Amino acid sequence: MRLADFDYQLPDERIAQHPAEPRDSARLLVDQGSAGPLHRHVRDLVDHLGEGDLLVVNDSKVIPARLRLTRSTGGAAEALLLDPLDGERRVWEAMVRPAKKLKAGEELLSNGVPLVRVVRRSDAGDTMVIELIGEGDPLALLQTFGEMPLPPYITARLDRPDRYQTVYANEPASAAAPTAGLHFTPELLDALRAQGVRTAQVELVVGLDTFKPVSADDPREHQIHSERYRVSADVVAACADARRVIAVGTTSVRALESAATFGALEGRTRLFIHRPYEWKTVDVMMTNFHMPRTTLLMMIDAFVGHRWRRLYDEAIAQQYRFLSFGDAMLLDRSLS
Repeated sequence: MRLADFDYQLPDERIAQHPAEPRDSARLLVDQGSAGPLHRHVRDLVDHLGEGDLLVVNDSKVIPARLRLTRSTGGAAEALLLDPLDGERRVWEAMVRPAKKLKAGEELLSNGVPLVRVVRRSDAGDTMVIELIGEGDPLALLQTFGEMPLPPYITARLDRPDRYQTVYANEPASAAAPTAGLHFTPELLDALRAQGVRTAQVELVVGLDTFKPVSADDPREHQIHSERYRVSADVVAACADARRVIAVGTTSVRALESAATFGALEGRTRLFIHRPYEWKTVDVMMTNFHMPRTTLLMMIDAFVGHRWRRLYDEAIAQQYRFLSFGDAMLLDRSLS
């Protein structure tokens, strides 16, 4: 396996800068195995899911995790909060700039208000531990001083922050949205339930590996960071009873497969899914189109094999929209 195996040419104009409106009007490329894919819309999921299917979503909620800060010297700084390290959400693992210049104990300001103290470099080495030192509830501080942490390839202004949030988002925790879930509306979920599709929620806190590129020529040497996950016993039982388990997004996949692999309903996972992989829970995956040379694309390759490349070529040729605000695909591993 080589990193070049997961490369493809993504034209800049195919990177979506705005979410589809309404949400379920996004296009949906439906995998048909050796046959050509179907070109549908997310609202057409009612034609592809039915009685006995279980739709599993990640209900983690995005927090305003990007902080634009100032050093006491007047220089600019920035922090992207990744993972809370205490129960009060005051101490965080974070990506911080300028990382090489910041020292333990240094305080960083927002609009002249002391907001962040640098604690130390993290054990991982490529992030830092910081503390929110502003007065008041930490999540309230983030609402006041933080910004929604859009990926760097989205350069357009997001006028409605709720569009980078799923309609079923619950626990504030993540540094990025579980983007395949952005396509769902309450009406679509109701229509699926009316057809006998059950729904279930898991949690996987989206963290550093959403932002960190793979650099090793042999991607199996890539050190994946741990992320917190939670899968209830009821969800595990529902998966066992389902005709098919349809995971919405790669984060739902990681949560479900982590619970099945490690036998733990919650904890931290470093599960890195790539070929060869023995699938334990997920039968169908709904996911957006991913960046080249990423662990997410390696998961897709493990799910449907080399035909991911044909599906991506078709999507580019048919002018699908890619990445976080882009269109989606419905993949069925039984067709491999």
